[in-house]
Amino acid sequence: MSGLGELDRPGVPGGAEAWDERSQEWTAGETEAPDGTAGPQPQAPGRLPKLRRTAADPVKTLMHRHRALCERAVDPLEIAAGLEAHGVTDRTAARFRHRDVFSLAEEMYARAAHDEEAAPQSTALAAPRARPAWIVLTLLPGALCAATVAALHLTHGQARTIAAAVGVLAVALALRAALARGPLGATDRTLPGSAQRASAGRTWTCWLVAYALLGDGLLRGAVAGGPDGLPTVSADGAWPLATAPVLALALACAPAAWCAHLFAVCTRRRLGASRGLEEFTASARPLMLGTFALFLFSLTALGALCGAVLGESAAYAQTVTLGALLFLARLLTVHGFSRAPVFVVTAAATAEATALASVFAARLPGCGFLATPAETVAEAWGAGSVPALACAAAALTLLIHAARTLARASAHAPADRPC
Repeated sequence: MSGLGELDRPGVPGGAEAWDERSQEWTAGETEAPDGTAGPQPQAPGRLPKLRRTAADPVKTLMHRHRALCERAVDPLEIAAGLEAHGVTDRTAARFRHRDVFSLAEEMYARAAHDEEAAPQSTALAAPRARPAWIVLTLLPGALCAATVAALHLTHGQARTIAAAVGVLAVALALRAALARGPLGATDRTLPGSAQRASAGRTWTCWLVAYALLGDGLLRGAVAGGPDGLPTVSADGAWPLATAPVLALALACAPAAWCAHLFAVCTRRRLGASRGLEEFTASARPLMLGTFALFLFSLTALGALCGAVLGESAAYAQTVTLGALLFLARLLTVHGFSRAPVFVVTAAATAEATALASVFAARLPGCGFLATPAETVAEAWGAGSVPALACAAAALTLLIHAARTLARASAHAPADRPC
């Protein structure tokens, strides 16, 4: 798990040692001017600048480097969150003669020059509000997916093919709109590689959803020597479509948005009420786990409802594990941590693709052994156990990572969050 921590660590500086060295560098070459301001003093020609001595004010130097953070802060904890996001630790705070980061942030907040009229108008810690726009957008994917499933059951032949194509396109566009705004909207990032990560994440997410729709029937048919035909809506066909899990996932877009909104509201309130980073972490972690459990409960209920209405298997293992993986990945991305979700989602999709490809590759001469792992798992627990195991392992990995990452105050800072 240490590798995942490295994926979302702030870029500069690298750690406490880097800050220790930099804090020493900041106190070099500066003295205090007669008027009380800190700055470089003129040196005699040919002489090296002297190190700053007892008159040095390292906190003032640190405030100068984080001037924007100090000016906009409405609470010491906001400065502490910003410092934590830049890699400042309690060990670094000791260099500035403070016991911890929060104590250092309190001094910086007290010494910062605040505009008495502008400070009350700041909304840096304001809790986000539910807006009709994103509420409607999160309901669209489920509504369009339900209409598409109904069209598949009511049409035949070429009309069914057209309905499927139009429905998939409509659901994809609606889902993209829902993920662009509101509590599921990712923070805007312009760092190098962010666009490539986002594209890779969308690609592998589409693969996971497509496998949920087509993969189990294809794997079951491949193990039996097929498939012998094209996908069918009928549950007793040779290659049946698993429409109930996909419909449940589409409908779960709305509960996911509300759970993410609830988590953001509660953490913003705790951020303003906490008196230290450890106190905030102790309260934020249960909130994150409770939000995750609430989403799983909603997804399970939707899966049961869709299975009963469509007369299909609810496929709880596949649906819940995939939904948990996608929700955790989105929750981390929303708070500015996109590297680990893309990495884990890619690993889960690759595992599913490898299991499916190994069954077909085993048909080549001398390659029968390649299908042994996938066939053993499918025969023992069913074809749905392959994606369930892959997504469960990936979701558990992200859950551990999110419980540590989203419990930090820097994950909820209004700006300067690491990507």
